[in-house]
Amino acid sequence: MNDSYIYDAVRLPRARVRKAGGTLAEIPPYELFGQLLSALESRSLSVDSVDDILVGISTTVGEQGGNLARAAALWAGWPDRVPGGVVSRLCCSGLDAIESAAARVAAGYADVIVAGGVESMSRVPMLSDRPAIATDTDLGERTGFVTIGVSADLTAASYGITRAELDAYAVRSHQKATAASTSASIVPVRKGGTVLLDADEGARPDASIAAFAALPALFGDDPAWERVARRLPDSPRPAAGLHTIATAPQLADGASAVVVGSVRAARLLGRRPIARIVGTAQTAVRSPLLTAPAAAARTALARAGLTAADLDVVEANESFAVTPILLARELDLDEDLVNPTGGALAVGHPLGATGGNLIVQALDALTRTGGEHALITIPAALGLGSAVVLRRLE
Repeated sequence: MNDSYIYDAVRLPRARVRKAGGTLAEIPPYELFGQLLSALESRSLSVDSVDDILVGISTTVGEQGGNLARAAALWAGWPDRVPGGVVSRLCCSGLDAIESAAARVAAGYADVIVAGGVESMSRVPMLSDRPAIATDTDLGERTGFVTIGVSADLTAASYGITRAELDAYAVRSHQKATAASTSASIVPVRKGGTVLLDADEGARPDASIAAFAALPALFGDDPAWERVARRLPDSPRPAAGLHTIATAPQLADGASAVVVGSVRAARLLGRRPIARIVGTAQTAVRSPLLTAPAAAARTALARAGLTAADLDVVEANESFAVTPILLARELDLDEDLVNPTGGALAVGHPLGATGGNLIVQALDALTRTGGEHALITIPAALGLGSAVVLRRLE
């Protein structure tokens, strides 16, 4: 097997989804990703060397249906010979696209692949595809499906993570995001000659434990608890619910793109790689618990020949506050290494785009601190989890 490298990584700023229309609501998803393709070309990517484009999308319906990757390439004016494809694994979609690109490069089937993800939650709302797992009662009973919010509460209760811990974590996420410096890897979103957005939205400098503690719980009365009680009669149920709007990930629009290549790609692209992908994993656990990130992380680290003690930064998607808290506990991580610039609780989770977003943030953190190894993890509904381990190159 060959090694797989990262040669560049960019993302759009994350834009909040609002009822009246978010900042990026007027930009269709193919253009969100297409603007990143144009940005990569302007950053001296040799598009004639690109073998394929893989785009992760969680909700592949409507404007995000069909082959959005190919549509974005055509919109950006890339060579007709560059194909494109879509990967869909719920919240893990973008990371899966990048892992799939790395696997194809490692197998020798490609030298350069642009992989990442996009999600316009303003234009294509979550669950607008009406998946059978969420709408078919018989299938739901057979599989034990519950909403991810109930999963988050159940996971927190099962591991003894309190409402106070969840609220405190969310405050820290906002504080970190507010203090974060601007990244050179963020591509401003434009409409014509006007910049619509050039920085992440959502972080609140006034976030406080008192304010978050006053918020009502979201999932305490969810009817899905009845299904949990039938299937897992010994599982704990928090009396008043645990997660709130502050400890749930914000809805967001965004896109990300990573240039994955072989060692030969250095000559084709005329540049040196910035990191090597040394371990990946996709896994699943018994739904409805959100424990898959730790399982995926252990597998990816083992494949990289590393342990958690070797990590210099961890980007754990804040798919509810419970997930990074539990990951840090399970892997015995220093909390200062986890999400050093905040996460989805503060600046949003644009589903399919998040995998690439976290890779950009991990690379930024390694460069800023001089660190060597980074872990990226994402949980998804249905007990799914994904992980990637990177080694920064000098």
